[in-house]
Parts: sequence; C-alpha cells; structure tokens
Amino acid sequence: MSNINTQRTDALATLIDDATRAGLLPPNATRPVQDVRPWPLVLMTAFGAWLAAIPLMIALGVGLESVVRHGPGAYVVAAIVLVVAVLLIRTRGVALFVEQLAVPCLLVGGGLLGYALYRDYSTQTASLLLCLACLVVAAALPRDWLRVLLGLVACGLLGLGIVDSTRDWIFENDPTELYFAWMLALAFWLAAHWLQKQAFNDGRGAPVAAFLESLSTGWVLAILLGLVFWSGMTFMLGGALGGGFAGEVAREVTRHQGIAWYAQALNGVSLVLAAAAAAWTGWRWPALRQLPAIGVALVLIVLAWFMPALGPVLLILAYCVTSGRSRVAVAAALAAAWIIGSFYYQLAWPLASKAALLAIAGAVLCALSWLATRGAVLHLVENKPADVALERRAARLGVLGGLLLVLLVANGGIWQKEQLIAKGEAIFVALEPVDPRSLMQGDYMRLNFVNLGVLSTLASVERAPGRPFVVARRDARGVAELLRPYTKEALAPGEFLLELTPKDGNWVLVSDAWFFKEGEAARWEKARYGEFRVLPDGRALLVGMRGEDLQAL
Repeated sequence: MSNINTQRTDALATLIDDATRAGLLPPNATRPVQDVRPWPLVLMTAFGAWLAAIPLMIALGVGLESVVRHGPGAYVVAAIVLVVAVLLIRTRGVALFVEQLAVPCLLVGGGLLGYALYRDYSTQTASLLLCLACLVVAAALPRDWLRVLLGLVACGLLGLGIVDSTRDWIFENDPTELYFAWMLALAFWLAAHWLQKQAFNDGRGAPVAAFLESLSTGWVLAILLGLVFWSGMTFMLGGALGGGFAGEVAREVTRHQGIAWYAQALNGVSLVLAAAAAAWTGWRWPALRQLPAIGVALVLIVLAWFMPALGPVLLILAYCVTSGRSRVAVAAALAAAWIIGSFYYQLAWPLASKAALLAIAGAVLCALSWLATRGAVLHLVENKPADVALERRAARLGVLGGLLLVLLVANGGIWQKEQLIAKGEAIFVALEPVDPRSLMQGDYMRLNFVNLGVLSTLASVERAPGRPFVVARRDARGVAELLRPYTKEALAPGEFLLELTPKDGNWVLVSDAWFFKEGEAARWEKARYGEFRVLPDGRALLVGMRGEDLQAL
C-alpha cells in the first residue's frame, strides 16, 4: 500500500512540475493538502455537531424572536450567521467539530433569510433574490458538495420565481410556464459551460472553472428532477410501491395538459432539442455517423415530439456523455427512461395508440440492432473469428428474442382487453357518492360502488387463495346489484360472477378510479353508474360512466 501511495505522490509531483514549466500553473504552485482524517471520525463528529446545533438554534430562535419577527432584524441575523458559517468552512486548521457545526449554521442562516424575504416580498421576487443569495454563498464556499447542493436549490428557486405566484404553482398555473422555466434554466446551464470552456478553463482560471463545474452539476440535477416531476408518474410505479406515503405521492404526481394556445409549441421545442442532441453527438463522436446510430437518433427525435420533457433531457444526456460527465449522464438516462414510461399515462391518447407507437419504435430499434450486427455491410466492426462471431450472433438473437417477447406480452394484454370489450356483456353498477377530485392529481374521480365495501371486507377476512368473486344479479335495464361473496355455491337463475382486483390491501371492482382530461369535471360529475363489460368467467373491464338514466356521458 505504501508503494502505491508513493507512486501516486511521485506522479502528482511530476504532473505539477510539467504544468508549471508549461505555464499552466504559477511558479510557486504546491501540492494540495490532503485531508487524511478517517471518514468514520468525520461522520461521527458531524453527527455530534448536528445534535449540538439543534438546541443551540432553538435557544437562538427563542432569544431573538422579537428581533427577527418584524423589521430588518431577520436580515441582520441571517447575514451574520451566513458569514460566520462561510468563514468557519473556509478556515484551515479549525477543529473538526467546529467545522461540522458550520453546516447546520449555514442552513439556519439560509432559512432565516428565506423567511424574511418571503415575508416582505412576493413569492416570485423572494425566490429570485434567494436564488441569487445561494449563488453568492456557493461562490464563497470551498466545498464542492456544498456547491452542488446550493446549485440544485438555486435552480429550483429560479423555477419557482418564474411561475405566477398569484396562483397555486402546481395545479392552477399553466404547466407551460413551469416547462419554459426549466428551459430557461437549461439555457443558463449551457451558457455556464460555454463560459467555462471559453474563458476560464485554463491554469489561471481553474478555481472559477471548478466553481462552475460543481454549481452546474447541482443545477442540471434540479432541471432533471423538475422535468421528471413535470412529466408525471412513470409506468407501473404506483402499483409497484403499493400503499403508504410513497405510493400515494407517486400516484398523485402527474402532469396537466397545457391549455394555453402556445402549449403545442412544447412539442416543437422538444423536437428541436432532441435534434440538437443528435447533431451534437454526431459532431463530437464521428464514429456514430452510421445508419444504426442515425436511426436510433431519429426514433428518439420522434418520441421527443410526443413527450415534451424528453427533448431537453436528451440534450443534457448527449452533452454529458460526450464531455465525460458520466454521473450526470446516468441521471439523465434514468430521467429519460422515466419520461418515456410516463407516456403511458397521457390520457389524451387511447391505450392502443400509445402501445402502437411504442411498439413501432421498439420494432425499428430491433431492426437497427440487427443492421448493426452486419458489420461487413456497414463497416462498423472488423471481421472476427467464426466462433466469436457465432457467440455474438447468438447473444444478439437472444436480446432480440427477449424484446419480441416483451412486445408480444404487452400487445397480447391489449388484445385481451379489446376482446373483452367486444365480447363481454354490458352491465351497470351503481356508484356511491365520493369526492370527485383528488387533492393533488387534478381531475380524477374516486369510484366506490354500492355494497362493494362490505363485500371487500368479507373477502379480505376470508383470505382465500386467488382472487375472490362476488355474486351479482342484473335487472331488466342491465343494472347489477352486488349480492354476496362467492363461495363456490350453485348460482341462481339470473346471477353471475364478478372478479375483484387487489388494490392497496383492499379488493376493488376492476378499479377504484376514473381519470379524465382536465376541464371535463362538469361532464363526469353527473356519473351515477359504472359501465362494465363482463365475460362468463367473471373477468370484467370498466369502459365508461353513465348518468342517472344510463345515458352515455
């Protein structure tokens, strides 16, 4: 181990000497001082400092309550706390406990400044001023991880400062405002990297370049998180999380469709940014100027037209991949996967249309993958020995077979639903009054059918293997009455079975929710019956809502 450390030290000394002779570093440049403190000691000291800071801050708040509640006292105290915290973090040789104590002081100073700004100014003005304060503090701090966090917070505050503060910033605002806020933040991020490369990325400007790198990392992570939030819940996440707080948050967060005249411009913006990402990648990596890579780029550009959040994420991904920022590139790739999955919940599209679009995209990608294996035709790869070529061909065929299997399973499920709609018998089940609107998700109707609650409880208590059934009877109009749990007894004439579906620890009749486009609440609040298609084996599908007289809504 000592030999390895010695070799690294010698290599660093040689690198510094070469850079000094080349004029990249000043003549008095020295090796940076390494922090040799064991990380468990730093972690335990930081934990103790945070525990000690809690009662200290409480006592400070109680003692200065009259000073900070009104007037300029909050600004004075916040400035003092922030300056002291920054000086403690910058000072070398300070005790480890005192150094770690400065981090919670930094949070307290920032929180107090935010309280004063939001108290005295509008939400937009306060957010922009607090964003500027975060940038100033980040410039004064020497710790990269703190700069990353402050960059993330500053970008979020910029977005909050752009949207209309007189309305609910999640629901009542036009979603295009928040989208263009992230686009403005993206423009600032690209400008910062251009500035870093053009003006500061040399020996004399290395500290400024390092500052911009750390700050922009947090900034772009905030953009990715914002676009993920804006795009809505991704495919199957709510069901995978189940009940509890995490599942409810995942199901409630969804995107509203823009209603302004310029909402359609979002698709064009996404398309342009995706095309810019493809052009940038091809310019930086000439080896990708081949048919398979161009085809993949075209598929992503087409998808970006239908998913406005995808274009900017692809641009971030392209820039970070080609510039060696692998960690941010991984985050951008995950964000892109999330956004593509969220396409499943775009209510303006029929499920079959969404499945067809994704199936076509998958088929094109599979064809491009097959073409990429034809190296002799496209000159992408060199000829390999026969056994290696056979192994690679088998692996590619396996991947292709897996993709085809996924497409078959997905489209098979869609085909089953369509067959159920076509061949199932129409019945109607009466609704009990429920809250027609979710608190966070927008236009969304909770469904609760008459008599289902008692039957669901009985099914949960019995805990029989498999999905339970309930016995129902239909009248002359087709309205079904839920009678009792099915216990394998013989059914009376006119009775039939309905299969229950598990949802958050309960049993529901197909679904407990009916989603509809924003602005159509007046149409669906007249619903009094759920319309189902039922097969003889009890499988059912909710296909619509009906009014008081069973009229279609």
